[in-house]
Amino acid sequence: MKRIFLWSLGCLFFNTCKTSAPGFDVDRQLRYCLEQASKTLSQATDSAQMPRSIDSGRQSWRWVGYRDWTSGFWPGILWYAYDYSKAAKWKADAERFSAALFPLVDSTAIDHDIGFQLYCSAGNAYRLTRDNIYKQVLLRGADSLATLFNPKVGTLLSWPRVVPGVDWPLRHNTIMDNMINLELLFWASKNGGANYLYDIAVSHALITMKNQFRPDYTSCHVVVYDTATGQKVKAITHQGYSNSSMWARGQAWAIYGYTMVYRETKDPRFLDFAQKVTDVYLQKLPPDLIPYWDFNDPAIPRAPRDASAAAIVASALLELSTLVSDKAKGEVYREKSIDMLKELSAVTYQSGPANSAFLLHSTGHKPNGGEIDASIIYADYYYIEALLRLKHLLDQSK
Repeated sequence: MKRIFLWSLGCLFFNTCKTSAPGFDVDRQLRYCLEQASKTLSQATDSAQMPRSIDSGRQSWRWVGYRDWTSGFWPGILWYAYDYSKAAKWKADAERFSAALFPLVDSTAIDHDIGFQLYCSAGNAYRLTRDNIYKQVLLRGADSLATLFNPKVGTLLSWPRVVPGVDWPLRHNTIMDNMINLELLFWASKNGGANYLYDIAVSHALITMKNQFRPDYTSCHVVVYDTATGQKVKAITHQGYSNSSMWARGQAWAIYGYTMVYRETKDPRFLDFAQKVTDVYLQKLPPDLIPYWDFNDPAIPRAPRDASAAAIVASALLELSTLVSDKAKGEVYREKSIDMLKELSAVTYQSGPANSAFLLHSTGHKPNGGEIDASIIYADYYYIEALLRLKHLLDQSK
């Protein structure tokens, strides 16, 4: 299998960098994650239900079914727990919750999120076990995701369904989040799937790069295209503050997505772009490196933070730090990531006894009034992923 995660890149990168994390005990934070995940497992009575979020001031998870877009993150966390601990109990639980998502490949893709759902769960499962059942699920999932591709536009359709209150029925819409799902297509194209899956992923990344960013490299959440002609109609937001604002998690998806696309393609255009979207994000961060939910919310500094965006970027920066040719810049990215993880691991952001999640203070969909200042499962997923990436960097540098 083509190696698909940062720590799988091995000596090619790790032996060329010097990495340290003074004052930060990565193993302690990973053990904390396993302790918290054990608490969530004790509450999980049905493997067909996945934890999604915990409202501020509450202790109980909101549980969702396998079709929810966040359903793959909990099995992914369990696979990361197994990756770290090598304990059979984590593997058994990860297998149980991952299997609940298999029905996703038995019907037509209803949106782009099948990439999130399957790659975080079955993708990690196959990486760690090489069990063919996960490979087949991933290949079928990639084929399903590819059916959303519109060749006239050159991107995957993100939301085929009509979204209440949004004027894009009969339009082709592409959201920034969709960049993350390209990894499933890249993987499939290199592991027995059709070659055109690779071409679809590259086309989507290029068209998004052309149409979904402003001159200063801040991202737009949604671009609406004319389905028939493929022409861009407008750029709007759905989860950000305004059509012209920089929604923090959208920019985080761009940083993570273009870093991954460069890893898979080695096309220097994507490496250059990954740095540009990263640099503008870093320049606009508050001193503690945890973004407000939207960088342009006029309520700042009283606006909600988004720990999920910080966790996504912390993970992406560790990989990007190994890919840039400028070693000094790589050091900056790496140290910024470590500083982000230190802040996320402090009492302000760790859930600790408050609930069984890893992190507090994420923002899901503020304009819709949903999951504001909450614990959210994808924040936890990218947090433990970032910790594992840092641990592998540190281990390889010894």
